[in-house]
Amino acid sequence: MGSLSFWLTILLLIVSNVFMTFAWYGHLKLQQTGVFTSNTPLYVVIAVSWGIALLEYCCQVPANRMGFHENGGPFSLMQLKVLQEVITLVVFTIFTVVFFKGETLHWNHFAAFVCLIMAVYFVFMK
Repeated sequence: MGSLSFWLTILLLIVSNVFMTFAWYGHLKLQQTGVFTSNTPLYVVIAVSWGIALLEYCCQVPANRMGFHENGGPFSLMQLKVLQEVITLVVFTIFTVVFFKGETLHWNHFAAFVCLIMAVYFVFMK
């Protein structure tokens, strides 16, 4: 687990998910701050989101490519997917708590996180 491709894959997945979260949900924060308004045309919001999503893909695709065991990486396809989903939810949770102050975490969110941690454990079980 100490190989460079292991850690580089994880890092790229984290960075790609930061971009993805901003692409998918950042426009909501921009609307709250007045950068976008409810009158901003949807095509403008979509174009900005797609521009950010391009950066996501520039990290996500190499992460999957280098991390996949058939390309010499340490992960199976299923392991890559479960890792990506867990990273997505962790990044999204941090984004929500930091940028959307009205959103709060409840016990059921923590219970879901425990289930996700168990999913990672099971997918890496031999």
